[in-house]
Amino acid sequence: MSTPPAEGPPPWEGLEVEEGRSLERVGAELSAWSLATLSRTIGSPILFGIVYTSLASAVFFSLGVVVNHALGLTPLVFLLAAGMFGLTAVTYVEGASLHQEPGGSTVFARYAFNELVSFVAGWAILLDYIILIAVCAYSATQYLKVFWAPLGNRNEAFVLALAIIAFVVLSNIRGLSSRRALRIGVLVVGALALELFVIGLGLVLYFNPHTLTASIHLGSAPTWSGLIFALTVTTMAFTSVEYASGLAGEVRASRRALRRLLASGIVILVLAYVGVALVAVTAFPIHGTHSALGHRYLDDPVVGSVSRLRPHALEQTLRYAMGAVVAVTLIAAANSAMLGLSRLAYSLSTNRQIPSGLGRLHPRRSTPYVLIILAGLLAAVLVVPENLDFLVGIYAFGAVLSFTIAHLSVVRLRYREPDGRRPFRVPLSVRFRGGDLPLLAVLGALLSAAGWVALMVVHHAARYVGLGWMAAGLVLYLVYRRLDESSPLQRVTVAPEMLRPEQPRERDYGSILVPVQGGALDDDMVQTAALLVAGEPTDEAAVDTATIEAVWIFEIPLALTLDARLPEEHIRRARRALARAKAVGEEYTGVHVATATVRARAAGHAIVEEARRRGVEAIVLGAAEPSRVRGGARLGGRGGPLESFAGDLIRYVVARAPCRVIVTAPPSREAPSVDGPPPQPAGAGIV
Repeated sequence: MSTPPAEGPPPWEGLEVEEGRSLERVGAELSAWSLATLSRTIGSPILFGIVYTSLASAVFFSLGVVVNHALGLTPLVFLLAAGMFGLTAVTYVEGASLHQEPGGSTVFARYAFNELVSFVAGWAILLDYIILIAVCAYSATQYLKVFWAPLGNRNEAFVLALAIIAFVVLSNIRGLSSRRALRIGVLVVGALALELFVIGLGLVLYFNPHTLTASIHLGSAPTWSGLIFALTVTTMAFTSVEYASGLAGEVRASRRALRRLLASGIVILVLAYVGVALVAVTAFPIHGTHSALGHRYLDDPVVGSVSRLRPHALEQTLRYAMGAVVAVTLIAAANSAMLGLSRLAYSLSTNRQIPSGLGRLHPRRSTPYVLIILAGLLAAVLVVPENLDFLVGIYAFGAVLSFTIAHLSVVRLRYREPDGRRPFRVPLSVRFRGGDLPLLAVLGALLSAAGWVALMVVHHAARYVGLGWMAAGLVLYLVYRRLDESSPLQRVTVAPEMLRPEQPRERDYGSILVPVQGGALDDDMVQTAALLVAGEPTDEAAVDTATIEAVWIFEIPLALTLDARLPEEHIRRARRALARAKAVGEEYTGVHVATATVRARAAGHAIVEEARRRGVEAIVLGAAEPSRVRGGARLGGRGGPLESFAGDLIRYVVARAPCRVIVTAPPSREAPSVDGPPPQPAGAGIV
């Protein structure tokens, strides 16, 4: 999450290349503006929609499970969850501000530890994303049954859940637009407003402190194992921080905006989660170890919380309103989960943590469609049991494991990268062994690790399915790295272009010399050279070696010394031609155009010597069309069909050049030059 740069017009607005002004300086200004534009592409409203979609939706399907296990302590469980969310959120914000790469906890672990730990965090979160898609799709069908009762049956609910998953898959292959993300944000605000209205109404009608406390007998109602499980289930609301950190580097949000986002998230957890828990426990009092809400309304607890409102017309209105709004919000949450999954899995693919073929991009949409389809299929399989208790337990396994790694990574990065730029830092740090130890991150790591161990003890599905998923992933990772002959601990990257259907071609040349002349042929020569060096580089080093050496040659007569003063008009013309060559060449991917002027007695000799001195791999020259005067070749006219367009300069360079010489074909008719005067033959434009 990046701090926004200063606003202002782009640097080229009203820009003219002044005489003597550094072309490199102009290029640097343009590059800086493009980076600033990237950092402003995602603003706070979209970030709000992404964060609060999962934050608001988690209570819609987790409330019944939590009430079933925590019973009368359900409000306290959600209150503790709000505090744990705060610990997790500040950790993720610091990590994302330090390393602004998509991936969340997997990125933090990469820089703090190694690729193996990074993979473990990423693989655990992948499991959570898939489960969240399945849970949201199934829960949406249960809220829609207020409109059509058969959706409460197994087969009808399964078919509709598959349709929702198919919709999510297709939507994410198409790509999430900023307009659609803003609409999701508006939807979330509406859902929260309706939920808060129901909470306020329910507290007025049902809240009774005695009813709340009378059912609490810690150790038996609820049991310790049930309380521990309920606490871990609430981590389903925390996936929003993983979504947000996956957008690191693309989000425009100031430090103040980030603090507001964190504070408002905690407030929403307290108001919405604790409020709805108070209504649920008092409207449906706990009897021993039994909760009517946790059994009868396990799959649609929020609808259940309005079922006792009176008058009947109000109850029916709110049931239909909650059913519609909650179902749409859950579908939006499934969409956001698939978005987070696709970005994370793409990051794993480009870092060779999963096979690159899985991260293959769609030829038109540039989305990782293979991974999206596979995730949809796995989510469809997980819907089959139609058991929320089973699914949320497995989810908690992956969540607390990845959160533990995230907290530990931020702590370790304080020592490994103490001077790294952190626009946001976890508060409450103390000096310890030569570094700043973030106490909140340490506390978060201890609580997450304890929750993971406890979950392994009390929940059999989480233990066996979770460990099975992690074991299968580790085998896949180690075998893949071994076949790739790469260390399992070292970072190995794949260029994003390698994930496209059409593989990038290799560069033909790494450096090319282009003598510009100030005529219309210059663009042809520079474009030809750019196509030969551009290609699609596979690493950053390749970008640095793709260079066009654009030179202007001043041919000095023998009557003058080589350092003689040149006419100002010739100097201005050379500058304009070189600026034009730089602008044309650097439109191509990975091409850098270096410009220079050379003084020489003969243009051909100067070109050959510059090519040898600069060590270029090729020279590009332009062949000018001969005069249309009908005469013999000796007169410079058309001598016959086999006459060569190559003049003396080209012949000289071809005969003596230390590298390959490429001659561009002349156009049938010359266009006006970039400077206005008529074009001149090759070797012209020389004093």
